[in-house]
Amino acid sequence: MSNPTHRPSQNGERFTGHGPEWKPANLSASEAATATAWVEQRIDRRSMLTNKDRVEDVRDAMWQLEKEGQIKVHRITDQHEPIEAKTLYGWTKRVPTTQLWHHKSCGQCGNIPGYPVSLLWLQNKIGTSYLDETDQTSCTAWNYHGSGIGNIESLAAVFLRNFHQAYVSAKAQGLPEGYYYPLVHCGTSFGNYKEVRAYLIHSAKLRESVTKILGKLGRLVDGKLLIPEEVVHYSEWLHVMRHRIADHQTIDASAVRATIHPACHVYKMVPEDAIYDDEILEGNRVAVSTGLVQRLGANVIDYKTWYDCCGFGFRHIISEREFTRSFAIDRKIRVAVEEAQADVMIGHDTGCITTLDKNQWIGRAAGKPYELPVLADCQFAALVCGADPYKIVQTHWHASPIERLLEKLGIDWKAKKAEFEQYLEQIKSGAADQLYDPRLRITSGPGFKPIKREVIPPPPPGE
Repeated sequence: MSNPTHRPSQNGERFTGHGPEWKPANLSASEAATATAWVEQRIDRRSMLTNKDRVEDVRDAMWQLEKEGQIKVHRITDQHEPIEAKTLYGWTKRVPTTQLWHHKSCGQCGNIPGYPVSLLWLQNKIGTSYLDETDQTSCTAWNYHGSGIGNIESLAAVFLRNFHQAYVSAKAQGLPEGYYYPLVHCGTSFGNYKEVRAYLIHSAKLRESVTKILGKLGRLVDGKLLIPEEVVHYSEWLHVMRHRIADHQTIDASAVRATIHPACHVYKMVPEDAIYDDEILEGNRVAVSTGLVQRLGANVIDYKTWYDCCGFGFRHIISEREFTRSFAIDRKIRVAVEEAQADVMIGHDTGCITTLDKNQWIGRAAGKPYELPVLADCQFAALVCGADPYKIVQTHWHASPIERLLEKLGIDWKAKKAEFEQYLEQIKSGAADQLYDPRLRITSGPGFKPIKREVIPPPPPGE
């Protein structure tokens, strides 16, 4: 982009964090418009991707490695009740819908707690079987993409360690290995894991290095690396379950104008794995989020910068934060407000929701007071299915104002807020509350020592 903001020191030296090659382009306004005009043209999956030569399906090589006895594949079986979807090139991807192992997101849990809570609330509503495993780690991809300090061996080891944990986690309940299948919450983890899986499958040297590491951790299966059949993102679960979710809808969303922000790590990284559907925007855009929001009755409005990154960019947010802020406002929020006249922007990734939501304050400081609610697809779905906007969706954690959207959905936010404040007082006084049976929040894996578990009796009638 032209003319990135820079911070000169007292002696005139520039500190941008991007090295001496990062220099202002000094383009005029018309030249800058010309330089970025391509993104405002019709960009669809056919013109950008399907005219290219057919790429390899990495799963073919994966099955061959297993046949040769070099790896073991964690399969999606009938017990996971998979639903098939079509990816960019028409390949079949099987998405497990139950017996799920939640691979949580560090950014969601720390910055947007209503994000994972809404997903769990929806699964409770549907009756999905899952495990909220406590013995898991961050994927560390934030560090890798943001600072360059990480390396492929560490990324691969963390990926395989976490997915091995998913494979053995059911032991704590006396269930067989492979009972639960991992569901990845974060788009960054999702893209990173898919990329790393391809590296592992193609590099015998990497497999050898990581096998030594996993062996020391007790994370091999019959002496072999465990590779997942599919890496599955929560938005894909929402997509294949969108009709069942709509069965629980209690609020009319037909008055809502929604714009969708597709996350780069979800559909641009390993793009051949992204789900497309010919019935959703003519198959020209990634189907997740859009298909769900349309099924819930909201109007999905197109806008010219749909293809743009949110501005987060990992490196940008660390060393050129002004770039991130201006990009989020000028290329995404402003366009959605002015062109699409949107009531809400819906996304499906931790970094995107954070960037688009929490940088709007800088627009007001810069004389660009654009305000647009930004929610994850599962938060919007939970809202229209009757979830409490504060207790479950936790809209009060968002920086962008949400009240106008709630009013458009017919939700009395003032009454809900008053109820929530009373609820908080109860929690302060020591009243316990759980989203689900706390026995689903467990630790297991190598070295696990089971604890005594007791059946919690139901409350007496009338309580």
